[in-house]
Amino acid sequence: MKSPRYRYVFFVVVLVGLTAAADQDDLDAVFSRISSEVQQNSQAYEKLGEATRTIGHRLTGSTNGEKAETYAYDLLKSYGIQDVAYQPFSVETWARDTVTLAIAPRKSDNFHDIPVVALAHSPLEANVSADLVDVGNGLEADFEANKDRLKGRIALANLGLLAAPSGAKNLHRSEKTALAIRYGASGIVMVNTVPGNVLLTGTASVTGSLIGIPAVCISLENGQQIREWMKEEKLMALVDMRNTSKKSTSRNVIATIKGKSRDKIVIGAHLDSWDLATGAIDNGLGSFAVIDIARTFQKLGLKPRRTIEFVLFMGEEQGLLGSKAYIRQNRKSLGRIKYMINLDMTNQPSGVNISGWNNMERFFQEVGNHMQSLDPNYKNVIMNRAGLHSDHQPFMLEGIPTLTPLGHLPPTIGMTYHTNLDTFDKVNKEGLRNTVRYTSMLLYALANAKELPTQRLSNEQTKDFLIKQGLKDELVLGNEWRW
Repeated sequence: MKSPRYRYVFFVVVLVGLTAAADQDDLDAVFSRISSEVQQNSQAYEKLGEATRTIGHRLTGSTNGEKAETYAYDLLKSYGIQDVAYQPFSVETWARDTVTLAIAPRKSDNFHDIPVVALAHSPLEANVSADLVDVGNGLEADFEANKDRLKGRIALANLGLLAAPSGAKNLHRSEKTALAIRYGASGIVMVNTVPGNVLLTGTASVTGSLIGIPAVCISLENGQQIREWMKEEKLMALVDMRNTSKKSTSRNVIATIKGKSRDKIVIGAHLDSWDLATGAIDNGLGSFAVIDIARTFQKLGLKPRRTIEFVLFMGEEQGLLGSKAYIRQNRKSLGRIKYMINLDMTNQPSGVNISGWNNMERFFQEVGNHMQSLDPNYKNVIMNRAGLHSDHQPFMLEGIPTLTPLGHLPPTIGMTYHTNLDTFDKVNKEGLRNTVRYTSMLLYALANAKELPTQRLSNEQTKDFLIKQGLKDELVLGNEWRW
């Protein structure tokens, strides 16, 4: 005969097991509803197509950018979400005007014009003529090796890594520009590493403010031509540019679905894009997925335990300006944010990348098992690596756990970002729909879990984490290291 205590323990174990089973059954049922709704009624592809046709690019601070903010706000409202709001913030609105690059042998007036595009936050006016110094991949070691030749010269550096040592880690174009400034260069010419005479734009400023030297981009093919020429004789470069910049106001768009507690999950994507095309890939994929995820939750009437904020950030391309503004304006309530999900050029997710410290591998593995039982095409890959240069960064620097779905784009499509090739015809409808489906499931699991086996890091813990992840030097270059 079993003792009363044994019967009590047995009852508790059975009760806990039944509760867990019920939670799992609920998860499976909700995932099934999400999957059906998205497959049958997703509007992400159609609305992204409409936006690219009627708005065009979505450059922060421009008329088009303002139209995009209004479009996102009105679309979220049309889905029946009552709590939709603008979050204004100030930006320095940079816009390109004219730019030329000419190359000639030293002491010669036989200049060759090179097709070029200005990198954002270059000076309002610049006319620089100086010798060209090749710094290869533009890593700190490359600048250091040429430090005696760089002062007053124009640096030539790869955007990506070409013939780099094994294990070499690339730097952002703004960080390479910061190094050029540190070593006394009077300008920098970036060589795109994508073949096909493709020019790429993007910010060359680590702060989102104007930089002191002109920064431009040329094609891989022209870079190769110049380097062949440099083997024969020393070259000089002439950069002439005009740009405009003014203070203006931009707006994040935030839709809120309230949960049963004040704790919240933030899911965000940057709505802004560069102006050479329509930003369909970068970041129409992420922003219109987030909008459609909000539509899905509203349509199904999902009310999870935690409140969810769906955030369309502006100013990401100018230096994470919108997400930094979100952090500043919500500083007193950051403790309520239990997780941040960021979608940037996300397509056809196969799993998740979590931010390195947050002990969530088992949680997402189990959630992924449920997703796989519904759709075996979901691969349930778990990565645990921290990175920078997207809107999760300001949250991560506050010790908030972050996640990015592991998206997959064909290389020829992924390399169109920031170029004139980033157009709607590159968007895959099924890949975008699956981004909405899978991310909706991950979001619901996070928002409705009884407990999350992770917590926000303290200031010192965040410092130690960033050092262990090898991010300190990049953050120092970007003026983001506060310790």
